[in-house]
Amino acid sequence: MAACSLTAQTTVTGTVSDGREPLVGANVFILGTIDGCLSDSLGRFSFTTEMTGEVTLRATYIGYDDFTSTVDVSQLTDFSIRMSERATTVGEVVVTASTFSFGKSEHFKTMDALDVVMAGNSCGDIVAALQTLPGTQKVGENGKLYVRGGESNECQTFVNGMHVLVPYSTNTENTAVRGRFSPFLFKGINFSLGGYGGEYGQALSSVLPMETTDAATSDKFGVSASLVDWNVGGTKAFTNGSLSFNAALTSMALYDRLFNQRFDFSRPYRKLSGEAQYKAELKSSGVLKAYVGYDLTSVSLHIDLRSLSLQEHNLYANVTYKAAIGRGYTLFAGVANSSVVNDIDDARVVGDHYHNFRNEIHLKTELHRACSDGLKLSVGIEDYLRNSTLSYDTSHYWLAYNIFATHVDAQWRIVPRLFLNTSVRAELMKTHWLFMPRATLSYLPNRHWQFSLVAGRYSQMADDDYLAMNPQASWQGTADHAILSMQYQSKGTLLRIEPYWKRYRRLPLLQGGTCLPHGHGTSKGVDVFLENHSLVKHLATTLSYSFNDSKRYYLDYAALQTPDYVSRHNLRLSAKYTIGKTIIGLSESYASGRHFPTGKTPHYNSIDANLTYLLSPKVIIYASLNNLFGRTNTFRYDAKGSPVVPSRDRFLYIGIFVSLKNNKAYDISNF
Repeated sequence: MAACSLTAQTTVTGTVSDGREPLVGANVFILGTIDGCLSDSLGRFSFTTEMTGEVTLRATYIGYDDFTSTVDVSQLTDFSIRMSERATTVGEVVVTASTFSFGKSEHFKTMDALDVVMAGNSCGDIVAALQTLPGTQKVGENGKLYVRGGESNECQTFVNGMHVLVPYSTNTENTAVRGRFSPFLFKGINFSLGGYGGEYGQALSSVLPMETTDAATSDKFGVSASLVDWNVGGTKAFTNGSLSFNAALTSMALYDRLFNQRFDFSRPYRKLSGEAQYKAELKSSGVLKAYVGYDLTSVSLHIDLRSLSLQEHNLYANVTYKAAIGRGYTLFAGVANSSVVNDIDDARVVGDHYHNFRNEIHLKTELHRACSDGLKLSVGIEDYLRNSTLSYDTSHYWLAYNIFATHVDAQWRIVPRLFLNTSVRAELMKTHWLFMPRATLSYLPNRHWQFSLVAGRYSQMADDDYLAMNPQASWQGTADHAILSMQYQSKGTLLRIEPYWKRYRRLPLLQGGTCLPHGHGTSKGVDVFLENHSLVKHLATTLSYSFNDSKRYYLDYAALQTPDYVSRHNLRLSAKYTIGKTIIGLSESYASGRHFPTGKTPHYNSIDANLTYLLSPKVIIYASLNNLFGRTNTFRYDAKGSPVVPSRDRFLYIGIFVSLKNNKAYDISNF
C-alpha cells in the first residue's frame, strides 16, 4: 500500500485500472486538499481524509485522461476507478515507415552534422553517410543514391520543401561524386525510402527532404581543414534573424601527390563553392529563409588517347516563407531556381565539345490546418518550369516544358491507436492529367511497437535527353509502391523490418531511334535495420541488410533483366566506442556481385576505420581510413569485358575542425 495522510476520519480505498490491468503509480486525491496517494503495484490506493459530505475525487496518470468523480465521501470505499488512455493527437505521432529522420532529437535514430562528417566511410559527404542505411545500393563508380532497385535519378532532393535539380557535383566516369550541400547547413534530414505523401512529386523511388537550421542567436566563426578540403564560415546574429556564409575549396592535388592512384589526371579534381543564407523570425509569427549556393567544379583525365575535361557551374537558390495566419491555418510559400551548365572537351573523341544547360524554376504554396486533435489537412499547388539546351557536334536540342501539380493530404486518428494518412496528387503535363492516390495506415499498440501498411503511386518525367527524342510526348513513368513496416523501439534498441514491392510502368524505352513509354519492371525485397546502445557501455552498433530482386525492360535493354546497378544482397555493420575524449569507429560493407552483359562482378567488400579526438572544447581532430585491408574491388565491366576498379584502393582522410567564437567544437560557424 502507498503511504498516505496520517490524519484520519474517513478512509478512502479502491483500485485504479485501464479496464485490462492495474495502473501503478496513479495519483489519486481529493480536489482542493492535500489528501491523496499513489496507487501501488496492484493498482490499489488507500488514504484518510477529514472531508465530509460531497467531494470531488480525481486521478491522474501519464498518457491517460484525468478521471474525475463527485460523490459523497462515505461512498469512497472499495471505489473502482477506470481510466481511459489519452487519444494521441495526429501531431504527436511520428510515422516512421520507410523513413529515417536525422538531426531531430525526438527520434531514436539521430545524425547531426558532425556525425555525417565523421561517419567512417563518408568523408564529410551526406550522400555517402546515407548509403549506410538499408535499402541503398553500393554503386562505387559514381557514388550516387540508388534506392530499392531504382535508378539514381529516382531519388530527388528537397531543401526546405523546394526541389533541387542537380544535388551532386560532377566528376569523371568511374569516380564517386559528392553531394553538393554541407551537412552543417541542415538541422533535419528525413530520408524516405518510399511511400511518401502527396507533397513530393517527380520522384519514382525516394525523396531526401532537408531542413536548414533556424536563425542563430549568437555570432559564430569557424574553420576546418583536411588533406582534400578547406572551409571557412561564420554567422552574424541580429535581433530577429541571422546572416551566414560558408566558403570551401576541395582539391585532390595535394592528395594525388602524396598517394599513388591508377588514373592519369592532367588536372586534379577541384571544387570551389560558396553558400549564404539569411533567416528572419518576423513579428507576424512568420519565418523567412533565403539560401543561395554556387559550385564551380573542374577535372581533366587522360583516357584512351584523349584528354577528357569537365567543367560544371551549379547555382541553386530558394526563398521560403512560413507563417501561422490564425484559426489553425499555416501558410507556406516558396520559390527555387536551379541552373546547371556542363562543358566537356574530348567527351568521346579528340577535339569534340559537349555543352549542356539545364534550368528549373520551382514554385510552391501550401495551406495547412489543424481541424482538431484527430484531423489535419493540407492542400498545395506547385509548378516545375524547366528548359534545357544541348549541343554536341551535329546534335542539338532545345527543350522547354512545365509540370503543374496539386495535392490534398489528410492525417486522421481513426481510433486512439490507429492512424491513417491519405493523399491525392495530380500532375498536369501538357494536356494530360495523372492522378496518384497514396495512403499509410499505422497501428501503435504501445510505445514500443509500430506497424504500418503503405501504398501509393508515384511519377517522374524521363531525362531531358530522352524527352528530346520525342518532343511531343506528354507521358510520365509511374511506380506503384507497397510496403509493410514493422518497428520495435526501446530505450537502447531500434529494430525495423520492411518488405516492399514496386511495379514500374511507362518507363522510357529506346526503339527505332526514338523514345517510347513502353518500358516496365518490378522491384521487390526486404530491408532490416538494427541499432543498439545497450550491449556494452559506451558502445553503439548498427546492422543494415537489404535483399533486392529487380527486373527491368527499359532504355536499350533487349529483354527483361536485372539492372547492372543492382546488388541482390547488401550488408553493412558498424560499431562506435567512446573512451573519454576519443571515439573509435569500425564498419564493414558488403555487396554481392552485379550483372553485366560481359559477366558478373565479384562481391564488394570494404572494412573502414575512423578515430575522433576532442583536443579541446573548440577543436576536434578526425581521421579515417577506408578499405583498411586494401582489397581491389571491381565496380563493373566495360563493353570490352575489362574490369573497372577505383582510382585507389584505400582513402585516408585527416581533418581538423575549429570553432573560434563558441565554446563547442565546431558548433558550426557556417550555418
